[in-house]
Amino acid sequence: MENKQKNQAHDRKNNHVSRGTNKQNSAPVKVEVGDQLLITIKRLGINGEGIGYYKRKITFIPGALPGEVVEVEVTNFTNKFIEAKVLKFKKQSKQRVTPVDNQEVGGVELAHLSYEGQLKFKQDVIRQALEKYRPAGYAHYKLLPTIGMDDPTGYRNKAQFPVREVNGKLAVGMYKRQSHKLIDLPVMTTQHPATLKVVRTVRDILTDMQLSIYDERRNRGSIKTLIARVSESTGDVQLTIVTNGRSLPDSDELIARIHAELPEVVSIHQNINRGDSSLIWGDDTRQIWGEDYITEDINGKTFKLSPRAFLQLNPRQTQRLYQETIKALDLTKADKLIDAYSGVGTIGISLADHAGEVRGMDTIPESIDDATENVIDNAVDNATYYVGAAEELIPQWADEGWIADALVVDPPRTGLDGALRQTILATKPDKFVYVSCNASTLARDLVDLAKVYRVDYIQSIDMFPQTARWEGIVKFTKK
Repeated sequence: MENKQKNQAHDRKNNHVSRGTNKQNSAPVKVEVGDQLLITIKRLGINGEGIGYYKRKITFIPGALPGEVVEVEVTNFTNKFIEAKVLKFKKQSKQRVTPVDNQEVGGVELAHLSYEGQLKFKQDVIRQALEKYRPAGYAHYKLLPTIGMDDPTGYRNKAQFPVREVNGKLAVGMYKRQSHKLIDLPVMTTQHPATLKVVRTVRDILTDMQLSIYDERRNRGSIKTLIARVSESTGDVQLTIVTNGRSLPDSDELIARIHAELPEVVSIHQNINRGDSSLIWGDDTRQIWGEDYITEDINGKTFKLSPRAFLQLNPRQTQRLYQETIKALDLTKADKLIDAYSGVGTIGISLADHAGEVRGMDTIPESIDDATENVIDNAVDNATYYVGAAEELIPQWADEGWIADALVVDPPRTGLDGALRQTILATKPDKFVYVSCNASTLARDLVDLAKVYRVDYIQSIDMFPQTARWEGIVKFTKK
């Protein structure tokens, strides 16, 4: 996960550079690591870092805000950009607030910016991406104000925290950004309180039982990571213990202690992830106590969640996201709808009451198994889910005479598969909504999609307060 976050940050940084290096870096600018500079911050980049210029060379400064004047120290440089850290604020923004959380870790990189400022920033993120990729008509796209939260705290329904011995004590938390130093986190305001309570109480139980904890340097020891997911609607917690092998020492006593001290935990699984992989999850997950699933209610529908099943990390905003999707699609009972990148079927099942028929697909068989169960559990009789890629199934269904009137896509951060973009352009569903979690890949995809569709609006939704993460909905009308 840490490597993935670094790669994404690098890709997004390249996006910044492409906007600021053509004319601005025409003359060579010499700096050295350790140099001290005075920089005026012009704007925020898509990672939430402050952006200014030193002799017209773009400079990235985490923790700085637009309008601020900062003394900085150069930490890295290339022929295209400079990276620096703040030494002193000469002038501070009125939007600056004092962060509660430890900003050495990821997930709270905008905690020093007022929430009002965060919402405006997330409207600007998509504007920056559009200006880079320049899809047809982008200057006239309607960018709606970001839909925020009444209380932008305690929203993350899952904690995935490594557990390690640090200075003779067990720490459970997150890695310091761009390092492998684990930071113990007794407080994390973005996490649901139940998830923090569970991982920290289990940490205490592990300490008391003196169980084997994974040592990365030696690639030895058993328990690596604690993963707690809570249901916003029921309060039930699902705990997964990630281990270095199949052995989970003193598992009966451990389960008994967890059951006694954490009655909210109704499901315990073990995931086996051998070796020093940077990935959190291994391929083998088994139930060791309690329920197979926990359930989450979203807009009147109930969804079963196995440990690996995907669900948005913010259930409160997920309900609003799906409501906005329903509004944008404007379905009728005559419409045949495709739910691409369906996961466990949360979007398609939420839309089923408004459509004539729903067909969804995902390439992960376990997700389709969960989607099929969710269809049955919600007594939905007009939705079916299939294992496969959308770019393969959509043409196949069309050849068989089943042609969709409407399409909703919710791809990963990498955006639409290129083959699916071409399939959409070829089949041209009348109604089309794109749910995106990455403004850059969305803007890239719009270059092709805008050849056939007009963008009615882009609605930003703040799924991840205190972070630079962006989520939004695009409503299309066929030209």
